[in-house]
Formats: sequence, C-alpha cells, structure tokens
Amino acid sequence: MPATILSAALVGIDAVGVEIESDVASGLPAFIIVGLPDAAVQEARERVKTALKNSGFAFPRTRLTVNLAPADIRKAGPSYDLPIAVSIMVGSGELKAEAARDAMFIGELALDGGLRPVAGALPAALLAKARGLRAIYVPAENAAEAALVPGLEVYGAPSLAALADHLRGVHALLPQSPPDAAADAGDDPHDFSAIAGLEHAKRAMEIAAAGGHNILLSGSPGAGKTLLARSMPSILPPMTYEESLDATRIHSVARLLPRRTPLLTMRPWRAPHHTASTAAIIGGGTNPHPGEVTLAHRGVLFLDEFPEFPRPVLEGLRQPLEDRRVTVSRASGTLEFPASFMLVAARNPCPCGFFGDPERACVCPTGALERYRKKISGPLLDRIDLYVEVPRTPYEKLSAAQDAEPSSAVRERVAAARKLQAERNAAYGAVTNADVRGRDLKTLCAVPKEAEALLLAASKNLRLSPRAIHRCLKVARTIADLAGRVAVATPDVAEALQYRPRQE
Repeated sequence: MPATILSAALVGIDAVGVEIESDVASGLPAFIIVGLPDAAVQEARERVKTALKNSGFAFPRTRLTVNLAPADIRKAGPSYDLPIAVSIMVGSGELKAEAARDAMFIGELALDGGLRPVAGALPAALLAKARGLRAIYVPAENAAEAALVPGLEVYGAPSLAALADHLRGVHALLPQSPPDAAADAGDDPHDFSAIAGLEHAKRAMEIAAAGGHNILLSGSPGAGKTLLARSMPSILPPMTYEESLDATRIHSVARLLPRRTPLLTMRPWRAPHHTASTAAIIGGGTNPHPGEVTLAHRGVLFLDEFPEFPRPVLEGLRQPLEDRRVTVSRASGTLEFPASFMLVAARNPCPCGFFGDPERACVCPTGALERYRKKISGPLLDRIDLYVEVPRTPYEKLSAAQDAEPSSAVRERVAAARKLQAERNAAYGAVTNADVRGRDLKTLCAVPKEAEALLLAASKNLRLSPRAIHRCLKVARTIADLAGRVAVATPDVAEALQYRPRQE
C-alpha cells in the first residue's frame, strides 16, 4: 500500500495541493520520481537518499517509486525533499502513517539531514488552513512566516532527525508562536525634511500618496526627482495587517522575504533599471513568475529614466495601471498576479536634459526632442494622473538652516485623507480614489456647475480624453479629502487641472 504525504506546489503566487505517494516494492534497487518533476525535483533522489542515511535511517534497497500527484501540474524547486523523505519513511515502516495524517510538509534537505528554508511557506500554510489540516511542518527558518496563518499548528524542524523524533513521540517540537503583527516598521531613511524647496512638487507627491495616484516627474538632471521619489514611502500610511500579509505572500514566493522578517511591515519599494526585460517588469517567463509590478503590490514602483525603458515594457504597463492586475497567458494556462501599486516615474525634458532650463542651453539636435517624447505613447501617458515639473532649487534655499516639513506631518494628512476615502468608497468596492470606477464618478466625485464649465474649457484647450477627465475628477476628489471637505469645490478641480501636461 503506497504511503501518501501532503505537500504543496506553487502556481503563480498561490499554492495548490500535491500528494506525495511512495511505493516500496520488490525488485532491483531503483529510485524513480514521476509526476512532471523538474530537474531540481529529480535531483531530490540523491539529497533524500543521503540525508536519510546520514540521519540514521535505512534507505530501502528495493524498487522505490515516488509519484507527485496530480501529474499535470509541473513540480519545481527543492521543497519536495522533506515530504518525499517522510513518505519513504512511512512506506518502509520507519514512521507510522497516523503520525503524518492531517498535516502538510515542505522543506529542502541538506546532505547531513538538516532542513533549509524554501520559498512559499506562507502560501502553503494558507492552503493547509483552507483544506482543514491540523498542522504544517516546515524548516525552522520558515516557521515564523507560516505561523502568520491563525488556527494552524506550525512546527519548525531544524533537521529530519528532529522531525522524526517528534512524529514518533520521542522528543516533541514546540509549535511556533505567531510573530508580532504590530512590529515597528522602522524609520524611512528618506524624509521630506531633507528636501529643500520644491514645494509645488512635494504638494503633488502628497496628493498622489493620499489618493494612490500615478505621478510623472520631469526636470533637469540633479533637480531632485529621484530624491522626491525615494521619499514617497515615508509619507504613505502604514500597511494594514491584510496588506502586509498580501505583500509578504508575494515576496515569499519570489524568495525576496528578508531573513528573519516573517511579515513585511514597510510598503514595498521597487526601482528596476531601465534595461530590465518585459518578463522582469510585467511578469511571465516559461514558468510564469511575478514581475516588478507585482513585487510593488501595495507599495511604490519607481521607474527612473522613464522613456529609456523598452517600448514593450512601457506598453505592458497599460493593463496593470488600469486593472490593478497582470494576466499572463501560456499554452499551459492563464495566471493572474495582483499589481495594485503607485507608479512614480521620472524623466528628463530631453535627451541632454536641459530643454527649458534657464541656466543651461539644450544641445539636442533637431527632431531629437520629438523622438524622445514619442517614446512614451499617448495611451500610457493618459493613465498617469499627475504631471509635475521639478525645477532647480536656488542655492539660497539649499543653504537655509531650517529644515522643511517632515514626512511624519505629511503622513498624518495622507492617513486622514485615506481614512475618509475608505469610509466613503467601501460600498463601491474601492479603497483609494484612484480605484474608483468610471460608473461611480458621478456619485463619488460630483462637482459644482462652475467646475463643470472649467472642465469643459480645459478639455478643449488641453485636448483631454474622457479617461484624462476622469482622472482629473479623481485627483480633485483627493485634494478635497486632504482639505477635509465633504464635496469637491471648484478650486479643487482647478488645482487638479494644473497637473495635466501642457505639451506632449
């Protein structure tokens, strides 16, 4: 009778159940793994065999077949080492089947029998909880992460021998206590107080943070665009526990969860280089994996030198900016990755960087400016809410002794505005104003008659598309929220229109 042990496979950022079946039969010695395993799983034969011997257990000297079911799901990575070893021990009589019942196992084995951490412990624990299992056994370094799931016994084992002693009742492992969900996120090293001047740009950043809007910073080299962008996380409100769990799950699958950090409490900040590929930014690959837009979920995606990114990358941003998710289709199936992030992009006004600079002349050849601007398509620009010119800061302001307003003060206003949005928009399925759907704009972003006339004139003069008008209304709603106003006023609409591009 084959021994069956439960484990999990990662499909996108979610875990699906996998049954590890081991059959010890008479015949010539052989160790066969079937069930669509990749090279890493095939190599588990040597790891498991050596780890069992070095842990003091006998390895069957007969024909051993291990099946990973269901067979139509590709099995990748070393996380099947532990469940394969346990299933062999159950099949050979080293362990009783009852000891491993109603439990899930994941973990990579070292040759000496130690357990190494693996990716996806949190999604596996969520799956174990959803399937009504009693416990999950993981490497010791993954225990705190898996313990984020309430109502599930989590055991972190340092080695295969320690796990076997626990299952035999010789020496029990202590269940892992849940980590402190209210851990301090720490201070962001980039603070608004270090940015001299640029009041107009900082006001735009505050509006973007309050409403979850996308923003494009344009200015000469060294004007402060990158400094402004790096300071954005410092003015965003802290993540809720659900948001932290969401971000942690993604970083766990991507093997980017910081060591000894079971729960992400600071909003993600991703700043990929402009040479990154489409799969790296948007997500995909042969075995689809999350890209930077998904790694920035619940946080900020900063794209410096925006026009220098490859055209397919820029066009690939359209869906996540509009739908807050990425759909990756392959012959084997379709996966969806969450991508609810704030885009902060920065660009120079021209290839040389000094077009319109009052102190330095632009040296770009004829036609270079037009080609540079056409690198960003109109449909993509239409999905950006705020356009901000970042001018040079005079030396007098740079040398002033007095610090600017700190990020903590700005963050309080942003948090208050987001609280208003959450209460008002909850019934409409939106969290921030940027998430408000077009059909709900008339209700949530209603404007007075004077503002409608202003929008009509602006739509003609600035040639605004319907999408751009909708985004203006959302920004105006955020401006009103920052001021604590129940209704959107005409000055709010006027300020929102100031952040639309004049020349594109």
